[in-house]
Amino acid sequence: MLFASWQRELLSLFPPPITLATVLGRNFVPTIATFRLYPESACARGFSLKFWLLTLRAESGMDIALWIVALVAAALLAGILYQHIAGWRDGRRYAAGGRTVRLRNGCTLHAVQQGSGSPAVVFEAGIGATSVNWRHIQEAIAQSARTISYDRAGLGWSGPCRTARTPANVAAELHEMLQQAGVRPPLILVGHSFGGLVMRRYALLHPEDVAGLVLVDPMRCEEWPPFVPARQSQLDIARGLCTCAIPIAACGLARLGLSSLLCGSGKVAQRLAGIAGENCRYVLKRIKNEVAKMPREIPPMVVASWSRPEFYAGMRSHLEAIPESVTEMQDAEPIRGIPILLLTPGKSAPLDDASLGRIGDHVRQVIAAASEHWIHFDEPALVIDSIREMVTAAAAQCVTSLQQPASIL
Repeated sequence: MLFASWQRELLSLFPPPITLATVLGRNFVPTIATFRLYPESACARGFSLKFWLLTLRAESGMDIALWIVALVAAALLAGILYQHIAGWRDGRRYAAGGRTVRLRNGCTLHAVQQGSGSPAVVFEAGIGATSVNWRHIQEAIAQSARTISYDRAGLGWSGPCRTARTPANVAAELHEMLQQAGVRPPLILVGHSFGGLVMRRYALLHPEDVAGLVLVDPMRCEEWPPFVPARQSQLDIARGLCTCAIPIAACGLARLGLSSLLCGSGKVAQRLAGIAGENCRYVLKRIKNEVAKMPREIPPMVVASWSRPEFYAGMRSHLEAIPESVTEMQDAEPIRGIPILLLTPGKSAPLDDASLGRIGDHVRQVIAAASEHWIHFDEPALVIDSIREMVTAAAAQCVTSLQQPASIL
């Protein structure tokens, strides 16, 4: 075979047409042969590539060096062009389903609204996730309630972040976005992981707007720096990987690896990870295991989001703010007078009464026995039922309040 299977997959990921026919200097004598490859990758169905094979004769070491430099430059330019075109295509395909809300500080947030009714359900994703992670849950809830999900600043199809990614700052942006989008209280707040911290802060800042919270395995402050200094090295490594990933994404290599990992056989991703080292291989394995739980239409959307250089800059900002974020929420007052339903995965230790009390004075913990951290993918029916239960209770409370006669002064 002319190409190994992983090479065929790598070639199949480029959008057509890509043609290379560069001849440098009088000492290069090209002998041109052509062939056409029809890739079999599901991510690139319908694409075809035409390649020019050049047999070069070099008369000096300088010619060889010039050819290598030219080839590397051409590859980089091709990768940048590939990323630019594919990114533009992704924006038209995946961002068109939402709306853009511009905040007073100039930041733009991408939001997706579905359904109608009151109370409204607001979704907040985990630290590296976007509105896409809630897609299947939001569609189910939108059948009977108004819903809104969004991408935090720095992630997904939102613009760059302008402030530190702490729960207080994110909650302030969320509040302004909801006002501009016309989403009125009462609100049911649903947050996963880091999103759970954001929703707790929102409820503390605007308790009059919140009818209930559903916290899906919220981030546990006591497990992160500065409370666990030993984990600071993990954050440092993750931030370093994000920094390295920015130029990698800019020249299209992140898209190649992610497309292979999430939409193909994973062979190209394994080759690229082998170059990057053991830490990268571990991260890719975790990503593949989690994304495999998603509905089939979601992974291409994840690839589109995670292939953008802006994603890694935004993710780095979130990681940098973790020590400040967990300190902020560890010292936060409990939420009082608002019902909270907290879902804990069966593979994690349940929160004790003291931990639940630091979150609020009306917290009910439910164990998701078959779940790991991403409960909304492991047991989506449990999350949907939990949200509907909260919506029903809040709606009944609103009706009761309206039926009560006004007091006579």
